[in-house]
Amino acid sequence: MSPTTERPPLPVTADDVDLAVHLAVGTLREAPATGWDAAAGSVEWSCWETVEHLADDLFAYAAQLGPKVPPLDGHVPFIWESRRPGGPENAVHADRSAGPAGLLRVLEASGALLVAMVRTTPPETRAFHSFGVSDPAGFAAMGVVETLVHTHDLATGLGLDWTPPADLCARALHRLFPDAPQDTAPWPTLLWCTGRADLPGRSRVTRWRWYGAPRG
Repeated sequence: MSPTTERPPLPVTADDVDLAVHLAVGTLREAPATGWDAAAGSVEWSCWETVEHLADDLFAYAAQLGPKVPPLDGHVPFIWESRRPGGPENAVHADRSAGPAGLLRVLEASGALLVAMVRTTPPETRAFHSFGVSDPAGFAAMGVVETLVHTHDLATGLGLDWTPPADLCARALHRLFPDAPQDTAPWPTLLWCTGRADLPGRSRVTRWRWYGAPRG
């Protein structure tokens, strides 16, 4: 292989989801017990609500892969509802009386559901997502991106350090953001693609989406 030829990143796997959630939970366990009602970075939710939203994302992606014949035209029809005006609309909520440890257990359990579904669902399976009908590897990549960027939001709000592995970010970028810059480091690039950071010489992203369709 010549020095100018690089192999494309490997597909995103269940192990990647497991790693992302494990690292996120480990970081969030260091948060002060009194900080969970603070705003989560630039999002409009509290840190507690943002963890619930992330857990709900992971649960919902697992659920889309769950039926023997997954839906191609809509979500599995759980009821999603907000507990306050402007709060996230979730099917998953954590019991406040269980405290932050219980909240993180909900996150960890939801992540485990997605890990299991990605690991056991045939790769040719397709299921609906509003950003494109996708396969198990695509839902794994979505779970990784949600976990990495929302943990960034949470770390900002809770005063924690958070820098995920570059190779994990690169695999998620390759799968979901095919037009992402190739000449910048993966983690800042992922933050830029999701409207959370600037990249030199490029305008700030104000509206964004990923592309979940399987890549050939």
